Amino acid sequence: MAAAATVPLPARDLRLAFVAADTAEARTARDRLCCLYACVAPEQADIIVALGGDGFLLETLHRMLPLKVPVYGMNRGSVGFLLNSFSEDALPQRVARAQHVTLHPLRMLARTADSVQEGLAFNEVSLLRETRQAAKLRISIDGVVRLAELTCDGALVSTPAGSTAYNLSAHGPILPMGADILALTPISAFRPRRWRGALLPHGARILFEALEAAKRPVSAVADFTEVRDVVSVEVYEDRSVASTLLFDPELNLEERILKEQFAP
Repeated sequence: MAAAATVPLPARDLRLAFVAADTAEARTARDRLCCLYACVAPEQADIIVALGGDGFLLETLHRMLPLKVPVYGMNRGSVGFLLNSFSEDALPQRVARAQHVTLHPLRMLARTADSVQEGLAFNEVSLLRETRQAAKLRISIDGVVRLAELTCDGALVSTPAGSTAYNLSAHGPILPMGADILALTPISAFRPRRWRGALLPHGARILFEALEAAKRPVSAVADFTEVRDVVSVEVYEDRSVASTLLFDPELNLEERILKEQFAP
């Protein structure tokens, strides 16, 4: 994940595409902005403006990934941690001076008894128990078993961009942007009780094996891709894939993550 940098773009004749979440507030904002500014299809755009919440922004990143077009999000949802504040004023100029952050997603290879399914995650890959039975996981890093048995509700691997989401709720660490590390965090660990997770280099390959999988079924989720009844799940950062997010310089993503660490 690259650190933020300002990349100047000419404001005049900047082609903007507007996409909106399926809410009245987001759709109204899109219609207003299309009246104020030239509006093109995402395939013809220099910048895609996403209107909604954090979930919709993640959805937009996945959907627009083949276009390789930067995404500038404005909050028309609730939390909006990955989004800029909403304003209709001088949008081309605002987008032109935005800072660029390059995100590399995690790739998930989830194996079941009869298939292998892939998924990408800009936030996290999580493993979760499917029933009342706790999951039992074996965790290996780069081919070395580091935890022979973890009894838990699940575990996750988080990127810095996703470290303030599910990872933080599971008491995982907040990761600074540009740190080139991943967070491996247990979810409600039962045994060993004192294990709080690990910080891993971004190039690490993490392998989860579901122990007693028939008795203790486990699902794996990479952002929006869910695979049930997994036998094993491999997770690694895929630097061959990249998406660019744009942030106002006044409160860029790196600053937001830093501020979150001092939130009361």
